[in-house]
Amino acid sequence: MGADLVCFPELNLTGYSARDSIRSVAELIPGVATDAVVRMARDSGILILAGLAEKDDRGRIFASHLVASPEGLCGVYRKCHLSPFEQSVYCGGDSLPVFNFKGATFGVELCYDTHFPELSTLFALKGAEILFCPHASPRGTPEQKQSNWLRHLPARAYDNGVFVVACNQTGINTEGLEFPGLALVLNPLGEVIAEHANGEEAVLLANLTAAELSHVRENKMRYFLPNRRPGLYEGLMKSRPAARPGEKKIDFLDIRIDDMI
Repeated sequence: MGADLVCFPELNLTGYSARDSIRSVAELIPGVATDAVVRMARDSGILILAGLAEKDDRGRIFASHLVASPEGLCGVYRKCHLSPFEQSVYCGGDSLPVFNFKGATFGVELCYDTHFPELSTLFALKGAEILFCPHASPRGTPEQKQSNWLRHLPARAYDNGVFVVACNQTGINTEGLEFPGLALVLNPLGEVIAEHANGEEAVLLANLTAAELSHVRENKMRYFLPNRRPGLYEGLMKSRPAARPGEKKIDFLDIRIDDMI
């Protein structure tokens, strides 16, 4: 049995850069790259998640991920949380779209996004059963990157009762950045069910089943979301971390969790 869906790493189409040079390859959506991905989805009969630097009609640059089905472009996710190195080039997105394909509902988070647990919870509250987490994360060995990912990605899966699928770029790009690769698939218990961690280019195939999802979500002691108390968390949306001397405060997205329930 072949794949129903293929997820490529962050910015795989244009390549990753946190420099102004990325503007030269950023494109409006729809554009040449988008059209090519849609054709690939149509010709193969599978859903394709692919990343590119997007330029809007105001000239702003986003790290974006396309969701293309055999029927056409389903939508785009714009990276919401930008690393300190990216903030001078990219703009952060402010929308959390969820998508449905063959009965499965999913969301997309990009690399640095995955360090913010509120984002994953919001996707889960909007119905996501799978979180796809494409990365363009350089530096370190595959083993070091795997150790880093296993600190936080299992928590995103376990706390929210969702599958998490993460993949990373590999090799050295034209900016001189070296990516160690790595791909992981975690079930809703936060357990690794598939992985590729030797740093070489590869395709990792995993089967995500409704039975594994039900195993968690139909168990009152394993599925935590229904027992949340949003009224206790109101301060979370308004509180801001204290900035160190010389640092700029970063505001949180102004979203009321209550409205998602």
